[in-house]
Amino acid sequence: MFTGKLDKKLLLGLAISALCLFFLFRKIDFHKMAEAFAGLEYAYLVPALLLTFVSYYLRAVRWKFLLLPIKKTGMGNLFTSTLIGYMANNLLPARLGELVRAYSLGNKEGIGTSAVFASLVLERLCDGFTVLLVLLVTFFTIKLPAGMEGIQRGLVTGGYVTFALYLAVLTFLFLLRRHTEFTLGLIARLLRPVAPRLGEKMEAVLRSFISGIRLPGDVRGVVGILVSSLLVWFTAIWPVDLMLRAFGVFLPATASMFIMVFLVFAVMVPASPGFIGTYHLACVTALSAFQIGSERALSIAIVLHAMGFFPVTVAGLCCLWRDKLSIRNVENTSQEQLREQ
Repeated sequence: MFTGKLDKKLLLGLAISALCLFFLFRKIDFHKMAEAFAGLEYAYLVPALLLTFVSYYLRAVRWKFLLLPIKKTGMGNLFTSTLIGYMANNLLPARLGELVRAYSLGNKEGIGTSAVFASLVLERLCDGFTVLLVLLVTFFTIKLPAGMEGIQRGLVTGGYVTFALYLAVLTFLFLLRRHTEFTLGLIARLLRPVAPRLGEKMEAVLRSFISGIRLPGDVRGVVGILVSSLLVWFTAIWPVDLMLRAFGVFLPATASMFIMVFLVFAVMVPASPGFIGTYHLACVTALSAFQIGSERALSIAIVLHAMGFFPVTVAGLCCLWRDKLSIRNVENTSQEQLREQ
């Protein structure tokens, strides 16, 4: 069913997820964990769920702005394709949901899949910049409990490093866009003595990337992308705070930002579909910095993951059914699109 490459990625992801779950559960007191679940305040789950879907809708809004140079697309198609894509990311390996999302919208709007996929690459850049901004704010403003001074100093150092990285990435993209030939030539000269083939490959990839990126030409479009990016992550971080409160944990807003940063890095690690294990370990590790017990931290991680996994998966499957597609169609289409890219 899968290609050999996807098989290897899937097996590696399953192994990493299993290892994470082993570390999480090996010393857990299940009686204390049951007590943590028993104290759950369910009233917080409804607003957390609503905010989660608002965040997905805002992603569709931002996607609309990103696609303006290509076509004025309908919000209904954008939102349903977004839900289908995230559903596919939860159920299929190797983040095939991004390709499924591009294929879904391309079919509905009559746009080439490659053009839609280029907009998703730009979307990931927007997410990366916004997460870097969250990192900066978190590292410089968060206050950890007494006894965690060493970690606190490390976070401030990380803030400076992140700020430098943020400026470097912005500078590189500016040069790549405004002075393409000069920048590509410089990269080729730097890599030629040590890895000539890598230099050639990178030049081709960057040239293809920059030619496919098309930003809105008016101020309204650019402002729309910036504002929607901030709102996407605001509505993604707020449910974390609500989930903490549901378990009787009351921390500053920066704590939820801190946890979200860990979760963002967790989903970058190869894992089983749905990021099982890596997501939970990252959440528990972040909460341990605030001296939250392992049992309560793992309970929070399980509910937080379930809140992000099951609703969008069910909604995406409903959209798929409405479009008269199936998981098998999605899987086969994803692999075909992956081979074409």
